[in-house]
Amino acid sequence: MGVLVGRKAPDFTAAAVLGNGEIVEDFNFAEATKGKPTVVFFYPLDFTFVCPSELIAFDHRLDEFKKRGVEVIGVSIDSHFTHNAWRNTDIKNGGIGQVGYTLVADVKHEICQAFDVEHPEAGVAFRGSFLIDKDGVVRHQVVNDLPLGRNVDEMIRMVDALQFHEEHGEVCPAGWNKGDKGMDATPEGVAKYLSESADKL
Repeated sequence: MGVLVGRKAPDFTAAAVLGNGEIVEDFNFAEATKGKPTVVFFYPLDFTFVCPSELIAFDHRLDEFKKRGVEVIGVSIDSHFTHNAWRNTDIKNGGIGQVGYTLVADVKHEICQAFDVEHPEAGVAFRGSFLIDKDGVVRHQVVNDLPLGRNVDEMIRMVDALQFHEEHGEVCPAGWNKGDKGMDATPEGVAKYLSESADKL
């Protein structure tokens, strides 16, 4: 499938560790995220190298996602027991601590395959990130190769851009940040925006 933007996000049911530490055998994505914007991010493996830095970065910004009403869900091919052990390992020892969002166990690789982020040789997920709107439609995706850690602040910027567009109907030009002007999606709108802001691009 490759590009999921503009399509319904694949649904899935799998074992998971919730943000409160509860282990469940049947976490259902559609049910847990119904009516809420959601960030789903994939990472290769627990107890590795780049991965803990990303999971901790998501946790450090979890309040910012919550302020915007956004659910955050991490997914890897590890079991829910391994997720739980990693959460219970101190950060100083390579763990992630008690992260406050759900970690899903994709042990059969069905979820990373449905989102088309499985590495063809390594058998783990690429660093794929998906922003899904409250209707379950993917609105933004980015996929990094294994050595390249993602920018979680960029995902927050994309959440802000989507919510601005949903609220105002305007589109968000290059480099748009919360508080910036939007643009009417008309020839007149782009001319007005560029006449005022082209030098800042």
